[in-house]
Amino acid sequence: MAIPLLTYAPSSQNQRVAAYEVPGDEQPRIFSTDNLLSPSDFGDLIEAAYRQLFFYAFAADRETYLESQLRNGQITVRDFVRGLVLSNTFKKSFYELNNNYRFVEQVVQRVLGRDVYSEREKIAWSIVVATKGIKGFIDQILDSEEYLSNFGYSTVPYQRRRILPSRAEGELPFNIKSPRYEDYHRAKLGFPQIIWQVEVRRFIPQEQKPKAGDPSQFLGMAQSINATGNAPQRVSSFNIDIEKSVPYRQIAGIK
Repeated sequence: MAIPLLTYAPSSQNQRVAAYEVPGDEQPRIFSTDNLLSPSDFGDLIEAAYRQLFFYAFAADRETYLESQLRNGQITVRDFVRGLVLSNTFKKSFYELNNNYRFVEQVVQRVLGRDVYSEREKIAWSIVVATKGIKGFIDQILDSEEYLSNFGYSTVPYQRRRILPSRAEGELPFNIKSPRYEDYHRAKLGFPQIIWQVEVRRFIPQEQKPKAGDPSQFLGMAQSINATGNAPQRVSSFNIDIEKSVPYRQIAGIK
């Protein structure tokens, strides 16, 4: 028998504040298949999905089969998001390097576009992870009313209401606020590392750097050569045979 989802009270966060939205540079760009005008827009939508879920995807992390299905209209954006969250890359990067509570926090931030409301919500979703597994947890997140009402089947998730007009600074992006490694794994992997800089490095503008063939580039090489002169001969003047040392010259016709 499946355990029902534990109830939790939503708190008043930015994404729950109703306000009149004025378009501007600080507003997140929404990527949806409802307003695609050219095939190149599909590439921007796919990159936005990778950026939201992975923050950055290398060539080995990309799901080319899912991308092809999305471009051909065989799956929706919601199915594409589901495939990325259930991919081996996402599991290795978030599930295997965090406990269930932190994994729930990462998924809620990236898929629902908000922070978790409280510790009770973490516990509620962690029970789902423990009883239904990752697949059951992701399916329940994507089938929730909150996801469908905000993103539906055609919109890439994004961080909702990160910047409010009445605040000078908005909330930090999720990839900075919640890195994929928790404290235990960061310490196990040996970072962050403190590096003491004993040498003062000075910035030299590009136009002031020596070009190829500049004599100053050979100064270090010349100084590295251990040049030593020949030691003077220590011969006493009494041991010098003047007759043998002075070369003998013959004049033509005279011997």
